[in-house]
Amino acid sequence: MVQFVSKQEATQSLRLSGTTLRRYRVQGLLIEGVHWVRVNSRCIRYNLELIKDWLHNRHDPAAHQRAIEIYQASLLSNQRKIPKRAGHR
Repeated sequence: MVQFVSKQEATQSLRLSGTTLRRYRVQGLLIEGVHWVRVNSRCIRYNLELIKDWLHNRHDPAAHQRAIEIYQASLLSNQRKIPKRAGHR
């Protein structure tokens, strides 16, 4: 299950500073909408599992890309919709 966490939780779990997380975001190493989301102008949440995967596979971009694709496929917006059959209410 995807877990988005606060900066404080991310820094503790990943053992990175808030400054390092921000630098990774600004440099584009962490992708908005994948590794992190902006809840509002002052609130950012981090996708803990994908960031852990990126840290583990940062020297193997293909491996991390597979993890991103699995994450994106698991999103509800990417699930196949079951067509309604005609004649049923």
